[in-house]
Amino acid sequence: MPLFFRKRKPSEEARKRLEYQMCLAKEAGADDILDISKCELSEIPYGAFATCKVLQKKVLIVHTNHLTSLLPKSCSLLSLITIKVLDLHDNQLSALPDDIGQLTALQVLNVEKNQLTYLPRSIGNLIQLQTLNVKDNKLKELPDTVGELRSLRTLDISENDIQKLPQLLAHVRTLETLSLDAASMVYPPQEVCSAGTQAIQQFLCKESGLEYYPPSQYLLPVLEQDGGDTPRDSPDGPSDRLCREEVEWQNRFSDYEKRKEQKMLEKLEFERRLELGQREHAQLLQQSNNQKDEILQTVKEEQSRLEQGLSARQRYLDAERQRLQEQLKQTEQNISSRIQKLLQENQRQKKSSEILKSLENERIRMEQLMSITQEETENLRRREIASAMQRMLTESCKSRLVQMAYESQRQSLVQQACSSMAEMDERFQQILSWQQMDQNKAISQILQESAMQKAAFEALQVKRDLMHRQIRNQIKLIETELLQLTQLEVKRKSLDTEALQEVIAEQRWALSSLLQQLLKEKTRREEELREILTELEAKSETKQENYWLIQYQRLLNQKPLSLKLQEEGLERQLAALLVDLSAEHYLPLFAHHRISLDTLSRMSPADLAKVGVSEAGLQHEILRRVRELLAAARIRPELPNPPKGEALEALEVPTAPEELPEPATPSAPPAELEMPTSECVVCLEREAQMIFLNCGHVCCCHQCCQPLRTCPLCRQEIAQCLRLYHS
Repeated sequence: MPLFFRKRKPSEEARKRLEYQMCLAKEAGADDILDISKCELSEIPYGAFATCKVLQKKVLIVHTNHLTSLLPKSCSLLSLITIKVLDLHDNQLSALPDDIGQLTALQVLNVEKNQLTYLPRSIGNLIQLQTLNVKDNKLKELPDTVGELRSLRTLDISENDIQKLPQLLAHVRTLETLSLDAASMVYPPQEVCSAGTQAIQQFLCKESGLEYYPPSQYLLPVLEQDGGDTPRDSPDGPSDRLCREEVEWQNRFSDYEKRKEQKMLEKLEFERRLELGQREHAQLLQQSNNQKDEILQTVKEEQSRLEQGLSARQRYLDAERQRLQEQLKQTEQNISSRIQKLLQENQRQKKSSEILKSLENERIRMEQLMSITQEETENLRRREIASAMQRMLTESCKSRLVQMAYESQRQSLVQQACSSMAEMDERFQQILSWQQMDQNKAISQILQESAMQKAAFEALQVKRDLMHRQIRNQIKLIETELLQLTQLEVKRKSLDTEALQEVIAEQRWALSSLLQQLLKEKTRREEELREILTELEAKSETKQENYWLIQYQRLLNQKPLSLKLQEEGLERQLAALLVDLSAEHYLPLFAHHRISLDTLSRMSPADLAKVGVSEAGLQHEILRRVRELLAAARIRPELPNPPKGEALEALEVPTAPEELPEPATPSAPPAELEMPTSECVVCLEREAQMIFLNCGHVCCCHQCCQPLRTCPLCRQEIAQCLRLYHS
């Protein structure tokens, strides 16, 4: 209930009453009474305290409100120092201020019908208090300081939870009327409390060891102190003075009621005049509204004409925007599907990579790579291996020499068309002899220098490593997808479609995380290869002759993993078909799933995609070639399979290093998978070449990214930069 009253706003009538009473209290010639009762107040306004302090008010009436506290914020109780009568009955007060004893002039305190649970001890400082009414509250006891109220004449504590009276109440000799609930009293006993005020005071005086005197003997100095104009030796008795004082107070209250009624009539007249003025103001406002409506109608017609002109333009812009959004949505769906396939492919590659890694480790352990037998030393083809090393290390130099020789030959043929054939042959033989001399010199140098042999072996080892090649291909594919996502994000920003950026950001973060993971796997694989090379180098410390030549020859003669899987059970025609389609890296997958030609004839492209063949064009080509093979097998009888030795000789790896075949370019999706191009967002001139990690944006060229510490698009810290090389 208190919370309800605290939050409820006063009504309009209560607010007007409060304003009227405050104005009435401030008028010249006003009496000493400030009456702000029945104003639905939740706290006493600050202006009431200021009025009481400035105008020296003696009576403050605040009954029948919703007060929960006597003092509002930033107000002091000393503002009521001149108050003699304080009427607070019928409110929601739960406590009186602890310093209420500062109101030393207070004579009447009425807090009936409140929620008081205790009285402050400072109430004993109210030495002039004559009437204290705490009826209908929640008091359980009275403080001992009540005995210090030397002028108290009337005390009403009925309808409370009080069962005991303080013994010090016997010191209040002026108490004439004490109202309480005799049936619930414990001290004094019920029969004493039922006998009246005099019996209660006699009982308390007897308990305190005091002699009882009637209150009439102590009222004379109290009344003289209150009415300072009455002489001490007045012939009239105390009762006559009391009657005169009561009559005087009644006359004052009657005068106050008359003035209150007169002010109420004046208020009604003022409200009547105010209502008449409001009617006139309403008429003027109606006329003004009519004129305003006419102006608004004119403006509305003009605005409708303008809107008709703009609507056509807006429809055109909406159609164009819709078309661009459809294009962006289609592009985003395509990229999302490719990213999903890439993530699925990465998961499958992880599983296959683990299988390949375990097989590779087993192969290294089983074949004992670091041991060199006497038979290998005897069978060393030094000249041939040195030639292969020379071709591996000087492949680019050789191509340039051949090109220079070809150009010089071509120029000599053009310039000396009329010369004899003997001179051309002699010059050509001379060039060949020079080339042979350089080749022999390089071969002899390789045979003599162990460092060059080691470098050639390391290059061939990295080149032939299947896991390393798969990681490089995945990194290239992720770089392409990141570049496309960056272009799509820049295009969306230019079209003001920020609401769709979250999906692109999630895809870009997923690709960035995948790229970082692949880079770590690539580095880890290179470290594993270097560890193997270190172990080989430790073995070579025994100064065994031609150690690196023997290791190089062993790596050349080593059967690839795909051939081993083929020998374990994969059909020869299916293996030849995959090699012919440059898809030999799928041989482990076909062998793992036990796929044969007959099984492939019943599979669809979607089934191949589930197995792990992600290129759509390669899926259709494999199925087409399988159908052709099976159709040819039905037309003519199948040729007998050659012996196993002949098949191995046909698939024998050459002694010289050859380039691993590039994977077939898929026929779908179309040209969207090609490496796109994008301009630098800083200089707007050169092509974007750098990938920023961790955000994954591809938006800057190599020169502009040098001083950058944050990404120009998303303003995130750049943890790592990767450069794109477009072939």
